[in-house]
Amino acid sequence: MSGLDIFAWIVLVVLIATAVAIFVALGMMPGHIARKRGHPWPEAVTVGGWATLICGFVLWPLVLIWAYVDVPKRRETAE
Repeated sequence: MSGLDIFAWIVLVVLIATAVAIFVALGMMPGHIARKRGHPWPEAVTVGGWATLICGFVLWPLVLIWAYVDVPKRRETAE
């Protein structure tokens, strides 16, 4: 193996590690945002983020929007 082959392997490993890091960051992002904003169902947002990212990226932006949406609290009835 020449020096150029070793450099190519290093570049390949760095690219794979970067792709994995980006995948993990995207999977964690909706759940982290939901927890930080006090969403009533942060676990569901987390599961939705990972499930849509693994099964296909199409619905992942919808889960990201769901993490930002605050569900209004129920009104307390005066008794």
